[in-house]
Amino acid sequence: MEHAQEHEACLEQTQSYCVERPIYNQELLQGQLHRRERTPQTLRQKIARSCRCSSKKAKSHLYRFLPILKWLPRYPVKEYLLGDIISGISTGVMQLPQGLAYALLAAVPPVFGLYSSFYPVFLYTFFGTSKHISIGTFAVISMMVGGVAVREVPDEIISVGYNSTNVTDSIEYYTARDAKRVQVAVTLAFLSGIIQLCLGLLRFGFVAIYLTEPLVRGFTTAAAVHVFTSQLKYLLGIKTKRYSGPLSVVYSIAAVLSKITTTNIAALIVGLTCIVLLLIGKEINLRFKKKLPVPIPMEIIVVIIGTGVSAGMNLSESYRVDVVGNIPQGLHPPAVPEIQLIPAIFVDAIAIAIVGFSMAVSMAKIFALKHGYTIDGNQELIALGICNSVGSFFQSFSITCSMSRSLVQESTGGKTQIAGALSSIMVLLVIVAIGYLFEPLPQTVLAAIVMVNLKGMFKQFGDVTHFWRTSKMELAIWVVAFVASLFLGLDYGLLTAVAFAMITIIYRTQSPQYRILGQIPDTDIYCDVEEYEEVKEYPGIKIFQANASLYFANSESYTSALKKKTGVDPCAISAARRKAQKRHAREVKKANKLRKKATNDMEASVKHEIANDELSVNGKFASADATVQDMYPDEHEHFVEPKANIHSLILDFAPVNFVDSVGAKTLKSIIKEYKEVGVCVCIASCSGPVMNELTRLNFFDNTVTRELLFHSIHDAVLACQVKDRSASQ
Repeated sequence: MEHAQEHEACLEQTQSYCVERPIYNQELLQGQLHRRERTPQTLRQKIARSCRCSSKKAKSHLYRFLPILKWLPRYPVKEYLLGDIISGISTGVMQLPQGLAYALLAAVPPVFGLYSSFYPVFLYTFFGTSKHISIGTFAVISMMVGGVAVREVPDEIISVGYNSTNVTDSIEYYTARDAKRVQVAVTLAFLSGIIQLCLGLLRFGFVAIYLTEPLVRGFTTAAAVHVFTSQLKYLLGIKTKRYSGPLSVVYSIAAVLSKITTTNIAALIVGLTCIVLLLIGKEINLRFKKKLPVPIPMEIIVVIIGTGVSAGMNLSESYRVDVVGNIPQGLHPPAVPEIQLIPAIFVDAIAIAIVGFSMAVSMAKIFALKHGYTIDGNQELIALGICNSVGSFFQSFSITCSMSRSLVQESTGGKTQIAGALSSIMVLLVIVAIGYLFEPLPQTVLAAIVMVNLKGMFKQFGDVTHFWRTSKMELAIWVVAFVASLFLGLDYGLLTAVAFAMITIIYRTQSPQYRILGQIPDTDIYCDVEEYEEVKEYPGIKIFQANASLYFANSESYTSALKKKTGVDPCAISAARRKAQKRHAREVKKANKLRKKATNDMEASVKHEIANDELSVNGKFASADATVQDMYPDEHEHFVEPKANIHSLILDFAPVNFVDSVGAKTLKSIIKEYKEVGVCVCIASCSGPVMNELTRLNFFDNTVTRELLFHSIHDAVLACQVKDRSASQ
């Protein structure tokens, strides 16, 4: 009883509307509307307009190119400064050890990680639009850079010319190898920065949309496996060759296992101790996030402890533990990258540029949505391009947004880009003043920092179960991105994943969902008849909908699905008609022959009866033709022409975004074929852009007019009913 009362109250609250209007097709609707007059501009006028400059336009472009000019004069010092200072210090404390650690991934000396944590971060303050992301070294990009550096400068090339029996222990060998790899990394940063800058100036910020979330997550998970395997040799303190390219993970693991007996126990103990401390620190920060004013800077604590223990116990000399080594004080003078390397690394630079931008802009969008401001994707491309290209002149390698540091920068109260600038100044102080103090730092400590920071990426393996429940297609993208990036390398893996994602888009448009719609009684709402019990079809009318555009790739499947769903195949009906007509003609011909033969036989029989004086009662002979007619009645009476069981077909074009020339021809062919079997085809809910495309493609003519296009499905249904009633009368 209570439920019934609630239902009645709900019905009373339901709003309704009643509109009385004519049945609109496009011909009638366009006749009642007046188009706005628009004067088309010539190409010369467009160029002149874009080149015209005013003080307001120049100011707008300047503010867009240098966002700091817009927000810095309005900076509320009392409200924001303290939070930015705390955030900048907290982020800088993370920036320092991560810069040193990720330099190992990039196959360059650790000091270059510090350079990459200063110049680009400082530059982003002026050109970036995100207030919360932390620019600098990042594991995935560093790994991609390292792969290119090792591929272009393998150990075998540098070892040529050294006659020492123990080449790997030669200081000159390491110096020459590292110098060449630095040049590759620097040139790669320069080229990727130029690519990002050009894409930003050309307003190509949309390229990031082709790196979908499943693709990026699968790719970064594979990159985490690459990073982890590359750090095993530092954790174990063994010396192996670094591999790049396809199957590099397999080769790296095999190389580590082959030399597992040479493990440096001291390095392993130090590394495992650091991993345990870092995991404990992260767990404390996570559990007591609301109670702690700032996160515990466990990474810098581990670096300080590791450096102190290494220096105090002289791990380098006593236990042969590999350490960071020479960290020159001061900044390098600017130098031009080696341009001759560009042809060999061009494809890699494109991959790094797009992945770096995708990482930064996705993180920036998350924070912008959370804090209620907007970012400019094209300006982010320009900012990253300037950070990479200008930073390369000062020996920094490719950078992007770091997820872990960005979360720390935002959670510790960072409000603007000032926090990033302060973190870069902290790194500068280390480079200029106290960098030499970190020379005894064991490399196994840096490997531990890298490995623990991969924890978040390894959690992405949980995406498999998530995508299995939500979308099998996105699961396929994730798996392909992961497997391809894991075994083919990050560069070829990314290209393979993007290509597969494109194929899935084509597959989805080639295999859309097709539905037959029916009316919810006493409304103008139409839904899938197979999904709802209340939905009913109109007798003699079929409403067909495909949730995709009509173009060359799916035009055939559209036609076949239309015939299957409606149960009306014009070709089959026409063929059946022709077959029936031929069969009927043969039967009539056969009947005529039999009739003629029977007539001749009857005449002979009548003559014989006359001879025997057998006359009819009324004195007249029985008609031979009449008798034969009774024996062989007219076959036309039994001929029924095959025909369709519907009189109208409505195509719902609401989901259609575009139609190409093949689609227009297919649509015209459908209208013609169904007309031949007595079915009138109408198009409903066709959007303006699609209508304009059909007009440009010369779709409309004497046989196909705009009268077949209706504003809505309900308009088309009512028009078909009126037409059927008038035809039956």
